[in-house]
Amino acid sequence: MRIVVVGGGVVGVTTAYELNRRGHDVTVLERHGIAGNETSKGNAAQRSYGVVYPWADPGMVLKALPWLLKQDGPLKMRIPPSVEAVKFMFSTLRYAWSPGLFGLNRRAMLRLGSHSRECFLGLEKALKLSFDGDHKGLLQLASTPEALEGYRGVHQLLDELGIPSRLLTPDQVRELEPGMVGNGPLYGALSYDTDGTGDCHLFARELARVCEENGVSFRYNVEVENLIADDQRVNAIALTTEGGNRETLEADAFVVSAGCWSDYLVRPLGMTLPIYPVKGYSITVPLKNPDHAPVSTIHDDNYKVVSTRLGNRLRATGFVEIADFNRNIPEERLATIRKSVESRFPGCADLASAETWTGFRPMTPDGPAIIGRGPRDNLFLNTGHGTFGWTFSAGSADLIAQVIDGEEPSVCLDAFRPGRFSE
Repeated sequence: MRIVVVGGGVVGVTTAYELNRRGHDVTVLERHGIAGNETSKGNAAQRSYGVVYPWADPGMVLKALPWLLKQDGPLKMRIPPSVEAVKFMFSTLRYAWSPGLFGLNRRAMLRLGSHSRECFLGLEKALKLSFDGDHKGLLQLASTPEALEGYRGVHQLLDELGIPSRLLTPDQVRELEPGMVGNGPLYGALSYDTDGTGDCHLFARELARVCEENGVSFRYNVEVENLIADDQRVNAIALTTEGGNRETLEADAFVVSAGCWSDYLVRPLGMTLPIYPVKGYSITVPLKNPDHAPVSTIHDDNYKVVSTRLGNRLRATGFVEIADFNRNIPEERLATIRKSVESRFPGCADLASAETWTGFRPMTPDGPAIIGRGPRDNLFLNTGHGTFGWTFSAGSADLIAQVIDGEEPSVCLDAFRPGRFSE
């Protein structure tokens, strides 16, 4: 089949790769000049297959207000919030208070995470890609005794699902991470032994190169205007080229992987995708003293900041901000991220000279991504992955390709069904 994939981020590129591998004729449409240049560019660099959880977490509701008021708190909101932000937050509360939904969605996301890990391992075995990737695990630190006690329940759930994890003492943490000599509070950690790392931006570009070598057509610097459809099928897609020319591109099937902009394309066909651009920040800096840097990925629960080793670089990421499409980078956000790194890995890098980034995670109000058939027979959706696009990309690409080819998905997609928001 001739298939058009809308979106050249990591989810769109992995989808294109999998469809091409299955023998389809694939074209990718991307508004940037290179692949992986939006949300995929500066994310946390963690492939956190075991750490995935729904956005609509009832346990976080009571913590939200103190976090908003605390200077270094991980949750921020622009005041006054927009109508879209208010609608999104109220929708989140509704899902968070739905009895049993968080647990069901968390299990579904963990199963997708495990599947994605296997897909990544197969992909990396088949291809020689350079993206500072590794699978050395992830440590979720406990800065209080209460945090460590909470990890016991998570550890039990992971064990139930066959996902390797360990509860560690402070000495065991420091043995695994000898560079963690800072004075940040530490009562232990939960180790996700099989989680991975990697530069998502480099991966997307490398995989796009492989796709092009295998016949995938990438059209960059194009703006997708709308889907041209009748009551049963999408017949073509309208786009505007960099030179301002309008075109229509016909295909047998279409996949929307456009992140925060997906709803714009699908809503005219009668389906709402309530995806909100949850903002995050990161810094990336060359290591000055590699021996004092993380070995892999560290979740600092004290500041809710993630620090990841990327070869000879450090990536540190933090904050969940409700501010629509505001690309400003306030200094106080960066200061908090630097404070976290220094409290755990002092002197590992010149953090003041770091490259800074902000981007928008395409978040659904309940948390699971949107994977499956859209409002027309030949329209498919693989979008709305929130903070876990990098983690889920290989797995969700495999699953949407199975759906397109009429196969039974390897993972149950009930929690990810596109029409759930209108039920």
